[in-house]
Amino acid sequence: MRAYVLQRYGGADGAALIEFPAPKPGPRELLIAVRAAGLNPVDVGFRKGKLRPLYRLNLPTVLGCELAGEVAAVGAQVTRFKVGDRVFARVEKHRPGAFAEQAVVGEDCVAQIPAGLDFETAAGTPLAALTALQALRDELHVAAGQKVFISGGAGGVGTFAIQIAKLLGAHVTTTASPRGEALVRAMGADVVIDYTAGGLGDLARDFDAGLDLVGGATLERMFQIVKPGAKVVSVAAVPEPRTALLDLGGRKGLAVLFWLISAGVRRKARAAGVDYRYMFMRPSSQDLTQLGDWIATQRLRVVIDRTFPFARIADAFAYLETGRAKGKIVVSMASGGD
Repeated sequence: MRAYVLQRYGGADGAALIEFPAPKPGPRELLIAVRAAGLNPVDVGFRKGKLRPLYRLNLPTVLGCELAGEVAAVGAQVTRFKVGDRVFARVEKHRPGAFAEQAVVGEDCVAQIPAGLDFETAAGTPLAALTALQALRDELHVAAGQKVFISGGAGGVGTFAIQIAKLLGAHVTTTASPRGEALVRAMGADVVIDYTAGGLGDLARDFDAGLDLVGGATLERMFQIVKPGAKVVSVAAVPEPRTALLDLGGRKGLAVLFWLISAGVRRKARAAGVDYRYMFMRPSSQDLTQLGDWIATQRLRVVIDRTFPFARIADAFAYLETGRAKGKIVVSMASGGD
């Protein structure tokens, strides 16, 4: 099969589209004929080797964290899917493999694609939408009437986060460039701040929760605009001890490392009276089904910035690394494309 394979850590030349052995499903796994796959910043992190402390990959290995396709075979213990089902998935975090003509995924990571949704749109959903849902619902406990601040609203996670926060009943303020303002307003943002014109301005300290998708100075400013005792969740800054204990299998050695590297940001959060949490999302069939229901009933829109043919996945990575995408970048196994 054709696959985009990581051969060595580092720059773009460390991965290539080559022939690679097809995987075989285990007892509780599905073999999926991949029709489309989504690109994410974490894929760049894998390629550069930045995630080696978290996940030990045996190179060469297929990259890619989310996909959509058709079930080609099922393991003996699979009960919820059959050959021919249209499905989408965020693959297991320790085992990428979506950038290939075939991929093996555990049953608990897979959900049915809603009727009428094409493979490319479905492939752009899992990782970013799961991140937004779990951050807002499970970590920030966003509820009706609350004021939520979301930085970087025009990106892949941001477009989902704005919509999900609105579905949960929140008032949403976000940041975007002038080029992204129309998009975030279309997602439902109530207030849009132009981050190219400076910082976060003179915002009052009256936000009930914050979701950081940018990191850096923006995150530090967020500590000053959420209410004392409020929580800020980031997926863009530095992990802290709870990241290892809650999201990465309770790895105490990692918790110590994260305690050291996050000391500065945690100190600034404490000084502001804010609870800082860095979160890794978790694959979830149940949550994907919920997101699929929202998409099917047109309460959640998937924003695709650009679709590339699989043969041009290297170009898709180059575009991802420009940071200019508004919404998701997807590669399609079908012929054609941008």
